[in-house]
Amino acid sequence: MNLPQASRSLEHFFHAYALAPWRAQRQWIGAILVVVIAAGMTAALYLDLTSQAAIAGRRIQALRSNIIAVELLNADLKSQLAESTSTSSMEERARLLGYEPVEQADLQYLAVPGYVAPEPGILATAGSLRPSAASMPPEYTESLFAWLGRRLETTMDAGVGAR
Repeated sequence: MNLPQASRSLEHFFHAYALAPWRAQRQWIGAILVVVIAAGMTAALYLDLTSQAAIAGRRIQALRSNIIAVELLNADLKSQLAESTSTSSMEERARLLGYEPVEQADLQYLAVPGYVAPEPGILATAGSLRPSAASMPPEYTESLFAWLGRRLETTMDAGVGAR
């Protein structure tokens, strides 16, 4: 395409726009509409995300208030249990049920033949709880330096034997 022909087609293009100015207006309106729609979609997305975050925050607040209420109820029940199992309360209930305090002279012990009282495990010595060195494999009783020395010896022996 040569220069005079190119300038003629360019003139024709501008002449067509001069005859129909509504085309340029339609393009500008379309571009503005695209920007407005994109801004509206961005605003809607932002609004959706912030509303979901607010709903989650309210749920967390409700759950925390439920936790506090349950903790208060638990503390109240613990104090009621402590009060009902106190020594004075237990003695009072025992008296109402017809029990009386026992005197030392009224106690009777029965000897059961063949019964041996079990010894508590707490009294076991510390040495009896540890496994003996003889029962452990040598890999667990060898020090780092002994292992390193043994590895160096085997490496050196393998190097001398290869020559």
